[in-house]
Amino acid sequence: MTLEKQTTTNIDVGKLIGSVERFRNEGYRLVQVGCTKVGDLYEINYSFDKDYHFENIRITVTGDTEIPSISGMYWNSFIYENEMHDLFGIQVRGMNIDFKGTFIRTAVKYPFSQPPVTVTKGDKP
Repeated sequence: MTLEKQTTTNIDVGKLIGSVERFRNEGYRLVQVGCTKVGDLYEINYSFDKDYHFENIRITVTGDTEIPSISGMYWNSFIYENEMHDLFGIQVRGMNIDFKGTFIRTAVKYPFSQPPVTVTKGDKP
């Protein structure tokens, strides 16, 4: 077995549904959806696998960009989508199960959308 190189393709949010639909139609499984904040933007990575061939697509959005749900094609993605909403504040339109901000309860609303806290030596807790 030869493992192929993984690819990550950057796409516009408007091409998300079409790109995910292609993976579904070709028999890929959804591996994960991950979000991270990079400066003032959010990178959302969708990872797919078929026969040890791993492909990623990435959208980069601002915090006020609403993204479409892929849960109509990959039912289990509602878990990732609710997580993105509750931790980062990403608005996801059309989730098949929307917990409306109660999937992950945190002390701070959208904690991963906040600027990082810097603690210096001598600061009191």
